Amino acid sequence: MNRKQVAVITSVATVCLLMWIAGVARGGDKTKTNGMIISRTGETLIVSGANGRTTVVLTDDTDTKDDTGLFGLGKEHLGATVLIPGLKVSVEGVPDSSGRVVATTITVDGDDLETAEMIQAGLHPTAQQVAENEQAIASNRQNISTNQQNIATAQQNVAGLQADTATHRKHIDQNIKDIQENSDRFSQLSDYAVKAQATVKFNVGSSAISQEDLDQLQQFARTATALTGYIIEVKGFADSSGNSIMNEKLSEDRAKAVVSYLIQQCNVPLRHIVAPGAMGEYQPAASNETAAGRAENRRVEVTALVNKGIAGI
Repeated sequence: MNRKQVAVITSVATVCLLMWIAGVARGGDKTKTNGMIISRTGETLIVSGANGRTTVVLTDDTDTKDDTGLFGLGKEHLGATVLIPGLKVSVEGVPDSSGRVVATTITVDGDDLETAEMIQAGLHPTAQQVAENEQAIASNRQNISTNQQNIATAQQNVAGLQADTATHRKHIDQNIKDIQENSDRFSQLSDYAVKAQATVKFNVGSSAISQEDLDQLQQFARTATALTGYIIEVKGFADSSGNSIMNEKLSEDRAKAVVSYLIQQCNVPLRHIVAPGAMGEYQPAASNETAAGRAENRRVEVTALVNKGIAGI
């Protein structure tokens, strides 16, 4: 090998080494934060983790996803609307000059998301659910009594059923405790001031928005987008006509119709809208016993909120 060939090989190796060093240096700028969203103000999140609180900035390039499937190998890409207080997240991003993290990827847990959305909608375990669990416990106790016909077998069954009953009771108590803790956590963390509101009414079985309400949403959007750090909450409702499953779907369609109009026609960025709530027949505005009351209940409530810390309250 002559000197010229050696010089060329040396130059190529040097360039590769410099590129590798530059890549390592760039990779060192990245950071990862795990924790829970305790506040959201428009395009920023406050995430509380083991190392304290971190301010996370959302951009149009931020990818929000849920790792699904076996070993988390599948990926479901979500919108920024799912990033609500009370949700556990894993944030990957790059620190900016202010010490915040500009998020490139935010990974959520689908099960935790369902819990956070349930809390946001104000849903709690019903007396019927508790009664059903109590009935299951009573059924186990009845089995104990029946199996006492055979003393030797009954002694074994009694011990086993008592253990099952204790485990069942423990699961019930833990479930109620977890839901209550999450509910308390959300009520403490969602400390927002209401800055603007609008109510959109709908015809029976319809999710179409009238021209009058389209104009109302335009005015609402102008007020909201002029605020600093605002978020918009959208909740859809239905009257008691039809079955509960159909009404829940109808309330969801109405909420989505309002969200789509705010984004497409009012230029409200998606990242400023939290996940819409499908409330079904829950929380009626008026009695469902009259036609006028049912008309009041076929609605979508839209609220512009600003964190009280920003609003100076």
